[in-house]
Amino acid sequence: KNKSGEMQFGGVIYSDSADKAARFVMVCNQKRIPLVFVQDVTGFMVGSRSEHGGIIKDGAKLVNAMSNSIVPKFTVVVGNSFGAGNYAMCGKAYDPRLIVAWPSAKMAVMGGAQAAKVLLQIQVSAKKKKGEIVSEAQKQKLLQEIQAKYDKQTTPWYAAARLWVDEIIDPAQTRQTLSLGIAMANNGRMDDQYSTGALQT
Repeated sequence: KNKSGEMQFGGVIYSDSADKAARFVMVCNQKRIPLVFVQDVTGFMVGSRSEHGGIIKDGAKLVNAMSNSIVPKFTVVVGNSFGAGNYAMCGKAYDPRLIVAWPSAKMAVMGGAQAAKVLLQIQVSAKKKKGEIVSEAQKQKLLQEIQAKYDKQTTPWYAAARLWVDEIIDPAQTRQTLSLGIAMANNGRMDDQYSTGALQT
C-alpha cells in the first residue's frame, strides 16, 4: 500500500510474500482451483537483510510450489517481468495454459538500466584487455547504444515474436481473455496428484 492506503502493483517479491504465495498455490492445487498470475515484478528482494530473513528459502518454496502445480495456470504480464520473478509468477518456462501481455509489459533478465551498466562493464573490460583506452564520452555513447538495444528487446512485441507470450491484448480485454482460457481449461482433466516434494519451512 502507498501512504494514502491504496493497493499498488509492482515491485519485488519479499520473503513473507513468497511464503504466503507458496501456501496459496499449494491450497489451490489441493482444491483444484485454477491460478491466475498478474505479473509486474522486478524479481526477488536482494541484500544481506533479505538473505538473513530467508528470501532464498521462501523464494525456492514459491518456485517449487508453482513449478509442480497441476491446475490450469494463466499469466497476464501488465508491467515488468524480470529475472526469477518471471519464473515465480508462472512465466513461459512453467507452461501456463495462456500467457498474455499488455502493451505496457517489459520482459527481460533484469531491468534495462542495470543490464546496460553490466553489459557496458563487460565491453569496456574487453576493450581494455586489447589495450584500448575508453574515454568517458565513449562510455556514454556505448551505454546509450546498449540501453537502446536492450529497451527494444524488452518490449512485448519482441517477446511475442519469439513466442514468449501467446498474445498482446488490450487491457480492457483482460477479463474476456481469462474467461475464455478458464472455460477452455474446464474441458480438460486433472488426474495428476499434486506433490511438491520436501519443502524447507
